Amino acid sequence: MSGSDRFRWSGGRALGPVFMSVALALAACQPLGEGEPEGSEPAASGGGGGTGRLSIATGGTGGVYFPLGGGLADLISENIEGYSATAEETNASVDNMNLIGSGDSDVAFVLGDTAADAVGGTGEFEGGAIDACALGILYTNFTQLVASSESGIATVADLEGKRVSLGEAGSGTEIIGLRILEAAGLDPDSDIDRAQLGVAETVDALRDGTLDAGFWSGGLPTGALVDYASTGDMVLVPTGEFVGDLQGTYGEYYLDSEIPADVYEGQAEAIAVVGVPNVLVVNTSMDEGLQEQLTALLFEHKDDLVAVHPAAEELDQETAGDVAFMDVCPGAQTFYGS
Repeated sequence: MSGSDRFRWSGGRALGPVFMSVALALAACQPLGEGEPEGSEPAASGGGGGTGRLSIATGGTGGVYFPLGGGLADLISENIEGYSATAEETNASVDNMNLIGSGDSDVAFVLGDTAADAVGGTGEFEGGAIDACALGILYTNFTQLVASSESGIATVADLEGKRVSLGEAGSGTEIIGLRILEAAGLDPDSDIDRAQLGVAETVDALRDGTLDAGFWSGGLPTGALVDYASTGDMVLVPTGEFVGDLQGTYGEYYLDSEIPADVYEGQAEAIAVVGVPNVLVVNTSMDEGLQEQLTALLFEHKDDLVAVHPAAEELDQETAGDVAFMDVCPGAQTFYGS
């Protein structure tokens, strides 16, 4: 996704339920770089008590990052003196870490495995480590491998020969999708007919029969999947059997997780899946005072974020600072130690 294709949600609107949040976000979308107030300046690295504009890198409009990012933008604009914030639609985790590294975004929602690769200069970031730190763990992303009921897909092995989306190029979904396929012994370039679609586009393709299955890594519930499940055509495929392999190969940030029964219409049983923690990250150059203010905002206004999306229920001040795969920002450490 090019810069001109990204959309923004400026902070300052009232918070509301998740679907209203997405609707408001879409209604307020502007192409990146257009509609900025005259005289506005990006947030300076030393601006803990200064003035500036904060750009929040999120994800696609059909996922969880975008509405939560819009809610966070509202909270920043309303509660941190001298700052306004804007949520940007992006391709999510890989894209977001690159935006943090380039300074084009100030705050980003990122999957833990992608963040670990970025700060370590491995995987997609080979030879180009990103200077970033975490404000804290937000909630768990659940690997939601969805298939149409007509496809006959019940296991990852059944994906062989099928039309499968691995998520948008440059997304955390793509990384986890590739790793699960490889753990299952499938070559993503030869054993499947590979597509690269966001969650909303994946649902559209499943509906019109041009796709058999698609990976999505997101919080619960994901709006686009709620809508698809209501048609009675959605099947959730378990991926939990690969957690051990992924932990052994990549790291302990892969979690043995479960999508509880009845999260989606027609889903009568819990589904064992691969989980990955989400973190909120900033560049290490951000002022420590601003880091502390942003971290405090997450927990002091948790109820407001839950009103935007129920995934925020997982915010836990007692454990959010326990990030084993990257450094916790000094300002965030000050908050957690207070």
